Amino acid sequence: MTPRQKKNLKNILIAGALYAVMVILNHTNPVPGVTDNRIIMFLLFLVPYWIVGGSVVRKAFKGMKNKQMFDESFLMFVATIGAFATGEYPEAVAVMLFYQVGEWFQDYAVSRSRQSISDLMDIAPESANLLHDDGSVEDANPEDVEIGSLLMVRPGEKIPLDGVVVEGDSMVNTAALTGESVPRGVHAGDDVISGCINGDYALKIKTTKLYEDSTVARILEMVEEAAEKKSKTEKFITRFAKYYTPIVVFGAIALALIPPIFVGHWMTFIYRACTFLVISCPCAIVVSVPLSFFGGIGAASHQGILVKGSNYLELMAHADTMVFDKTGTLTKGVFKVTDIRPNGLSSDELLEQAAYAESMSTHPIALSILDAYGKDIDQSRVGEVENLSGRGLKAVVDGKIIYAGNARLMQEIGVTFDEAHEAEASVVYVADETKFLGTILVADEVKDDSAEAIRQLKEAGVRDVVMLTGDKKGVAEAVADKLGIDHVYAELLPADKVAKVEELLSNKPEDKTLSFAGDGINDAPVLTRSDVGIAMGSMGSDAAIEAADIVIMDDSLLRLPTVIRIARKTVSIAKANIIFALFVKILILVLGALGMAGMWAAVFADVGVAVICILNAMRALSAK
Repeated sequence: MTPRQKKNLKNILIAGALYAVMVILNHTNPVPGVTDNRIIMFLLFLVPYWIVGGSVVRKAFKGMKNKQMFDESFLMFVATIGAFATGEYPEAVAVMLFYQVGEWFQDYAVSRSRQSISDLMDIAPESANLLHDDGSVEDANPEDVEIGSLLMVRPGEKIPLDGVVVEGDSMVNTAALTGESVPRGVHAGDDVISGCINGDYALKIKTTKLYEDSTVARILEMVEEAAEKKSKTEKFITRFAKYYTPIVVFGAIALALIPPIFVGHWMTFIYRACTFLVISCPCAIVVSVPLSFFGGIGAASHQGILVKGSNYLELMAHADTMVFDKTGTLTKGVFKVTDIRPNGLSSDELLEQAAYAESMSTHPIALSILDAYGKDIDQSRVGEVENLSGRGLKAVVDGKIIYAGNARLMQEIGVTFDEAHEAEASVVYVADETKFLGTILVADEVKDDSAEAIRQLKEAGVRDVVMLTGDKKGVAEAVADKLGIDHVYAELLPADKVAKVEELLSNKPEDKTLSFAGDGINDAPVLTRSDVGIAMGSMGSDAAIEAADIVIMDDSLLRLPTVIRIARKTVSIAKANIIFALFVKILILVLGALGMAGMWAAVFADVGVAVICILNAMRALSAK
């Protein structure tokens, strides 16, 4: 609890104890002449009333002074003063006491909900250990560290800026950013992001970004902006309260003045008007709905999902079409040798011949073959290398000519080869001057969780899963078939992707949303155009993260069905609170106007309903 919450709770307990004493005195009348004196009892009841309700009274007067009187404080002040005026002292104090109990509970719930998001603020580094050329270490402000600086990150310290490890091996805890509890190993040459906590061994890191452009700075900026982006439901509640409160105030005035003109009983109808005011207090709705969305955003953040506003969370509850980029989103974005098919020699021998032939190339396929070989290249074994445009290359290895390339190259040199027809892989044929040596298949691996994520998305109610890619049609269709994707559009330029999303948007139901998930800089226009843009964060480009509405911090596609489930639970909780609160309030408002519900029923309609709605809203925090 915060100091303010502790102080308010103390006042509630003191006022509650005094109120209990006053009620006992009022009913037992132990000191005739004192306890049956209306003025004395009024003054005695005024003590606990002021202790617990003084802040409400001050706020009501401040609102009247600023011509902004139609709020909960004004309603409670007028209602309780009316109860005092009709001689219902115990009920006047009880209304204020229970109202403050509800306010305290609300304040505590909001603080807890906000804490789920403000915990992210702890990822901000307080300092950076700047290494100088002479070996000295300076305690520097991360905001003052320049790109290319060398930092020392000791065990247990936060990584202050994005960079690349130049020395050291350690494990880093990414839980604050990704929700992933298992630390990951980092070594020299690996990229690291700010906000992670270093493990057991020191690391030397060369910075690649300024603090203002770093991962941690962007996350904190997104968190601060999230509260400003309200959902349609929240905006409706704000407009509702703006008109609702003045209506009920004038309704209460009419109830207090008009019926007595015809039937008399002025005090009876003033009491009913006060009851009417207590019942009508809209705090149950005004607080619980934003609290539900804040809880949902907090629950998502604990799962490594950064939602930039409750409006996007609400849109995800209506997800109908999910569009994916392929490379780096559904696949790992890293080419890898997936199969080796030798002809007349061993797999290791075939891979060695191909690796030496490709050793001078920087093409991604060549690099994947070198990576699969995994040994140092003895350049003395490699002679002249010739690039054969559009076909492959010709290299002299150990004094003999080796060819590595496509089917066209094999046909040109006139060797008989076994043609591979795997659509999902790039094929490298290897031969010497006289014979075919074998085939190597290279492919961009599908992410381990892609198929399961798509299956769960369909279980969650996503009707149409689409893949857009610039890759060739055969590869794209093979990946789509493997993952269970409904529609695939291949060989697209960035502008083509935007046009296709426009087409998909025009064909979807009006009450449904289209989401696009991508990671590359060329995905930024599509992320912006879709109803909800989702960036695969930790590996994604800066442009994609900035353009996106939701960021998946650990690149796991399983976070997508998770955020849909959280969104739907959050929206259902908010709607349930609205329906429940309005039903109870309207019912008791009618009964109160007819004299069939007294002040205690009004207390339930206000405080009781508020507490129930807040408890229900807090369920959003526990969304899994």
